[in-house]
Amino acid sequence: MQKLNRWVYALVGILVLFCGGVIYAWSVLSAPIAAEFPQWTKAQLSVTFTITIIMFCLGCMIGGFFSSRVSPKLYVLAAAVLFLAGFQITAGIHSLGALYLGFGVISGLGAGFVYNAVMSTITKWFPDRQGLISGLLLMGFGLSAFAIGKLYQALTPGEAGAWRDSFRVMSLVIFGVLMVCIPFFAKPGPDFVPPAGATKKARSLNPAAAETSTGQMLRKAAFWLYYLWAIALSAVGLALVSQAAGSASEVGVNASPGTIATVVGLISIFNAFGRVLSGMLYDRKGRSFTMHSINLLFIAASVILMAGLSTRSFFLIIVGFILGGLSYGGVPPINSAFISGYYGQKHFSMNFSVINTNMIFASFGSTIAGFLYDASGSYFSTYLFMAALAAAGIVLTLCIDTCDRRTLAKLRK
Repeated sequence: MQKLNRWVYALVGILVLFCGGVIYAWSVLSAPIAAEFPQWTKAQLSVTFTITIIMFCLGCMIGGFFSSRVSPKLYVLAAAVLFLAGFQITAGIHSLGALYLGFGVISGLGAGFVYNAVMSTITKWFPDRQGLISGLLLMGFGLSAFAIGKLYQALTPGEAGAWRDSFRVMSLVIFGVLMVCIPFFAKPGPDFVPPAGATKKARSLNPAAAETSTGQMLRKAAFWLYYLWAIALSAVGLALVSQAAGSASEVGVNASPGTIATVVGLISIFNAFGRVLSGMLYDRKGRSFTMHSINLLFIAASVILMAGLSTRSFFLIIVGFILGGLSYGGVPPINSAFISGYYGQKHFSMNFSVINTNMIFASFGSTIAGFLYDASGSYFSTYLFMAALAAAGIVLTLCIDTCDRRTLAKLRK
């Protein structure tokens, strides 16, 4: 397998993450479950996704902790079994506990395993294009929620209980795909020759880069500044997603439900494109330029959305969703490229799993957005909140720039 063209590994990684990203289709997957169990409140059902995200982060961390002792092939195998078991349990649920266990704990853990296995293995084949490969891989993860959600809606009949068969079919399909992809999870061997200039290019993007253990990384100010940035900007994206349908419906009073769903879906579509574009931008212009671009694009999206609400312009709402999706998609690939570029590949698996825990804290962005709407009765407050967080992102980016200059000054002495 090691003699294959490295882009074959990239395609396999995209496919595997496409399967793993099914957990993000929860809002669509849960709709018929909520209809069958009306006694379960929205809050109780939302706990499922919270558990899923926590277990996803835990799976990433387990994968990182044992990366030097356990083959990534075993993690993909474990993920295949976990998805099979988790979705089969979900298909047979009659209690919240079973739902939390099947979809939340077991499937979430499986998603974390494949996420870490793909990002820590496939990215090693592209030392010269860390931004691009991160964007391409995570594009698969981002598109999954939209594509699988649409497929689920199209293939799941309206009658009660039909969603159970859909879950059973998905469990078998995901299991089969992951099993077929296992042999491709091979890290570059000693005979792998990076493209000419790969090391020089990586050094030019971050002259202060060095192989850094997780403990050392956690003692660096630049890491914590970036961690806060990732929380803030991810929270902006989640706030946008959580309130998108409501704000689109409020402005597009004459739009059909199908049109509203399509407009909201633009966020997911452009989120996927944004992952690739930001990865390419990172490789060409570096971390600072890319982070500032995302900050400013989010502010622009927030301002346009506020203008759309004020003028009742459905067109401006659409433009705001497109820009918001592009900027939100830029955050995940920078997580990977930042960890690789600043702290090296030796401890990448564990370091990357640590940076991903920002998602737990960022998930409260949607909660805060809901609270702001309840308190003000307007989505304007949510978009103002988004703009404020993006502005904070500018400050944090500038602080990281300052840390870089200080580090370089010490290296030159």
